[in-house]
Amino acid sequence: MNPNLTADRPTFVTHLECSLTGERYEADRLHGLSRAGKPLLVRYDLDAVRANLPKGMLTARPTDLWRWRELLPVRDTANIVSLGEIETPLIPIPKSAGSPNVLVKDEGRLPAGSFKARGLVMAVAMAKELGVTRIAMPTNGNAGAALAAYATRVGIETIVLCPDDTPEINVREIAAQGARVWRVNGLIDDCGAIVGKGAAEGRWFDFSTLKEPYRIEGKKTMGLELAAQFGWKLPDAIFYPTGGGTGLIGMWKAFAELEALGWIGPERPRMYAIQASGCAPIVRAFEDGVEHAERWEDASTIAAGIRVPKAVGDFLILRAVRESGGKALGVGDPAILRAVDDCARKDGLLLCPEGGATLAAYREALRTGEVDEDERVVLFNCATGLKYPMPPADNALDKDGPIDFGAL
Repeated sequence: MNPNLTADRPTFVTHLECSLTGERYEADRLHGLSRAGKPLLVRYDLDAVRANLPKGMLTARPTDLWRWRELLPVRDTANIVSLGEIETPLIPIPKSAGSPNVLVKDEGRLPAGSFKARGLVMAVAMAKELGVTRIAMPTNGNAGAALAAYATRVGIETIVLCPDDTPEINVREIAAQGARVWRVNGLIDDCGAIVGKGAAEGRWFDFSTLKEPYRIEGKKTMGLELAAQFGWKLPDAIFYPTGGGTGLIGMWKAFAELEALGWIGPERPRMYAIQASGCAPIVRAFEDGVEHAERWEDASTIAAGIRVPKAVGDFLILRAVRESGGKALGVGDPAILRAVDDCARKDGLLLCPEGGATLAAYREALRTGEVDEDERVVLFNCATGLKYPMPPADNALDKDGPIDFGAL
């Protein structure tokens, strides 16, 4: 058994805090958004963490998500749920990226096949700890699958609403793992509106992105892992596929916490929020110099996971991008498909469309001089490419006829 899940270690959460106003909220109580209608952030006694968690102790632990126990919100180890959340590898893709310094953090190795496992394992563990018995959530696919897996494991009833063009494998995966899944004739924010209405009527707890405080805490482990994998010196740039932006927000929070612990210095990667040009509200807001993004109408892209017309954490995404000296960048579907194809054929790594968006954006940034080929860059592949449609492969061979071995 993993010792990280059984050892008796203290937890260090002090309170929750409105990400806009700084208003404090009591820990160990069920919260949604703040009174200002903005996400809540979990705060820790980092001085106490530093005193109780020497870096050497951390590095001696198994390299899974729960090694970061003191920087996570679950108080009682009995409430931890796990399906094997490994530290995901960094894979070089020198041929398709055009640089030996580009690494893909391949999140498709996680349970349910995507980085949504990070956020949902933490949110479900906290829902269990706080007594939640029924959850509803909108999804473009992978988040619903991760929620279904973890909620089923701890006996929480789950309802998932998804746009009616959600990839079929995602819909079936959600249903197979025990959730009630419904297709909705709209986009993810339309699904979210229905979830919100049901929550207001007391039918369930709303697990929409950033509408509960703990998905950020799970997603921030991406930043914690990167710091450890890079020897406590962060990469020069991170390209992150951005819909709701929980992971980008979480990594930015992780870096601040690591600096407070004295484990890294003040240097930060340039954070690039990557969106599809058919749904790019963060890109538009970044270019307009505003703090909040207007809803993107008629959103359309092959990268369904980042087809989020309106993000509740828009100002947090934009703040991290700007503070880091990065940018919000949009890429078209043809460039996304070329990147997916190139990475598979040239480097042997099968990206999801959202991961392809980060490679496409990197290649354009390299062409324009936004990044240098000597810089250490991390691209996030947020899910296994095995969940998505692939080009046909129809060659056939008749075993009973003459075989043209030269043609083979």
